[in-house]
Amino acid sequence: MKAIIFDFDGTLADTLPMLFVTFRDVFKTYDGVDYTDEEIKQMFGPPETGVIMNNLKSIERKKAVAYFYQRYDDLHDDYLAVDHAVNAMLTRLSEHASLGIMTGKARRSLDISLQRLNMEGIFSTFICGDDIEKPKPDPEGVLKAMEELGASADETIFTGDSDADVTAGLKAGVTTVGAQWLDNLQTTDYSLTPHHISTSLQDFEAYCMTFLRK
Repeated sequence: MKAIIFDFDGTLADTLPMLFVTFRDVFKTYDGVDYTDEEIKQMFGPPETGVIMNNLKSIERKKAVAYFYQRYDDLHDDYLAVDHAVNAMLTRLSEHASLGIMTGKARRSLDISLQRLNMEGIFSTFICGDDIEKPKPDPEGVLKAMEELGASADETIFTGDSDADVTAGLKAGVTTVGAQWLDNLQTTDYSLTPHHISTSLQDFEAYCMTFLRK
C-alpha cells in the first residue's frame, strides 16, 4: 500500500509559536537568557530534550526538561485548537494510503499534541526524534517510517515545512512536498528543490490523490 509521511510541527499543527514561547521560558528561567525566535529555530534538529541538553548552560538540565514539558502541556490549549480541516483531510487520505509521522519532536510532546488535537487513531506509525540516531536532514527517520509502513520509495510521499524536511525526503528517494499551508513555517526557501510545493491543504490533497491513483 502507498504511504504518506508527515512532519508535525509547522506541517500538521501550527505549533511553532508555542514552541518558541516554551523554549524561551525554559532558557530565561534557567540561564537568564532571552533568545529570539530565530535563535531558537537554529537549535532545532534533535528532540526537545536534546535542544535543552545541547544548549542550556545551567547544570539543572533534568529540571529544565521537566519544566519544558509542563509548560508545553499548560500552554497547548492557549495556542492551538483542533484543526478540523487538517483532520478531515487526513481521514480522507487514510482511506487510500497508510499514514505516518516522522518528526524531530520527542514522543512525549507528540503524544500531548495528538491527544489535544484529536489526531489519535489516524496514523499507522510514528517515528520521533528520540527513535533515531541522526535527525533530519539525514533520511534515517523517513526510511524507518517507510519500513514500518511497508512502502517502497516510489510508493511514498513525505511532506514537511523545513529545509531539513525537504532534504531528508529527497535523500530518502521519495516524492517530497514542501508544506506551506500553515501561518507559521520554518522556511519557504529550500537548499534542494522538492517535487512539489503546496500552499493549501486542498492542493496537497489533490496532489496526493493524483499520486495515489498512479
